[in-house]
Amino acid sequence: MVKVFRSPARHGYAVETSPFLPGRLALAAAQYYGITGCGSLLVLDQTDDGVALVRSWDWSDGLFDVSWSEANEHVLVGGGGDGSLQLWDTTNQDAPLRVAREHTQEVYSVDWTQTRGENLIVSGSWDQTAKVWDPALGRSLSTLRGHQGVVYSTVWSPHIPGCFASASGDGTLRIWDVKSSVCRLAVPAHQAEILSCDWCKYDQNLLATGSVDCSVSIWDLRNVRKPVNHLLGHTYAIRRLKFSPFSKTVLASCSYDFSVRFWDFSRTPPLLGTVEHHSEFVCGLDFNLHLQNQVVDCSWDETVKIYTPACLSGGGPGPRA
Repeated sequence: MVKVFRSPARHGYAVETSPFLPGRLALAAAQYYGITGCGSLLVLDQTDDGVALVRSWDWSDGLFDVSWSEANEHVLVGGGGDGSLQLWDTTNQDAPLRVAREHTQEVYSVDWTQTRGENLIVSGSWDQTAKVWDPALGRSLSTLRGHQGVVYSTVWSPHIPGCFASASGDGTLRIWDVKSSVCRLAVPAHQAEILSCDWCKYDQNLLATGSVDCSVSIWDLRNVRKPVNHLLGHTYAIRRLKFSPFSKTVLASCSYDFSVRFWDFSRTPPLLGTVEHHSEFVCGLDFNLHLQNQVVDCSWDETVKIYTPACLSGGGPGPRA
């Protein structure tokens, strides 16, 4: 069963499931495909027969990413086309709790730390910087420079405190040490822009990158001379990818080719299945941490879809519908 939520005149850029509530998710969306106009942040709940709107807020510019707090089930952070980060609270119906404006161009990525004892936010921007913030969004704690292109993706390590990865239009994957404010490793991962990266949930040395060159590469940080695996199949740029929280070698990727693909990079061939249920770019993707193999995605076709792919639930190849 596929559950569908429609967001008229709002084109989905990012979706993330709640770390606290099994049926809750957040959608970051933009008007006019994010080129102009305003944005919206929507909080949604799964119901027995569909998806219900819990709360929505409008913002003066497109919203391109969203991340839930790992410390408070009501709080989430958004990244905007006006260079702002906004802190939102589902118990507050009106304005954001706080707005931070330090980036000078679009904020395309936000992420909240998952490691025990930390409570930090990282943001990545078209201004070629990443910034680390306290959870109240006061002045940024540090600004990390080194990329020579747009920073499209910033993701905290789920294993190593004070460490995050970033992916950029300069074709590199970089690993950062927040305590020292330095780049520990720069990997020339693709000969094209990298739009997304993610950490393996079971191995602190494994990351994946997704690129405009239509490929996903799996990297072992102990030896980055060549990828562990190179996954081919998408026909347009890969917009976002996520490792499964339930399996070390399984991940999902979504693309401008309107599809979501599921992979097991330990297998030959690695492609488990393909889901083609959108009519526009698929930009947002996440696994539900609470419901095994449930996936949420969002698209420029103004829909959010929640489903369990057959290829992950023992039913063979995924649907092509």
